[in-house]
Amino acid sequence: MSTAPVFVDVGVLLASEDGREPERQRRALAWLAQLWERRCGRLSIQVLNEFYVAATRQAKPMMMGDARAEVRRYQHWQPWPQDAATFEAAFAVEARYGLSYWDSLVLAAAQAQGCRYVLSDELPEGQSFDGVTVLNPFKTGVEVLDAP
Repeated sequence: MSTAPVFVDVGVLLASEDGREPERQRRALAWLAQLWERRCGRLSIQVLNEFYVAATRQAKPMMMGDARAEVRRYQHWQPWPQDAATFEAAFAVEARYGLSYWDSLVLAAAQAQGCRYVLSDELPEGQSFDGVTVLNPFKTGVEVLDAP
């Protein structure tokens, strides 16, 4: 059973709370459950900030107290802070791969935490960025974590 760190982008967190697309929600919840069980989930302060804002303002918004509770719960994953080194790493990713600055910050935080994968439906599926591979959790099952 792999315990390599896996970075979770905001779309996965939002999907786990949004029952309007049941299959998408089911897949997000399956991934998150495995990451909790294996204790290998990672994210960043940026992702938690994006989650809170989007979750409380989406078409069917979460109650602020519920969104705050989720942000507090994910504090157990010790979210990566944005510091000078993370900004520099993000600038390098942005320049090298032509990604948006926000996506580059996600990848820089994942790299800093030694993540093998980033779960995202926004980044190019299957592409590797300096050792971090993007998995679309809505197309790829959790069994990939058991692959060598």
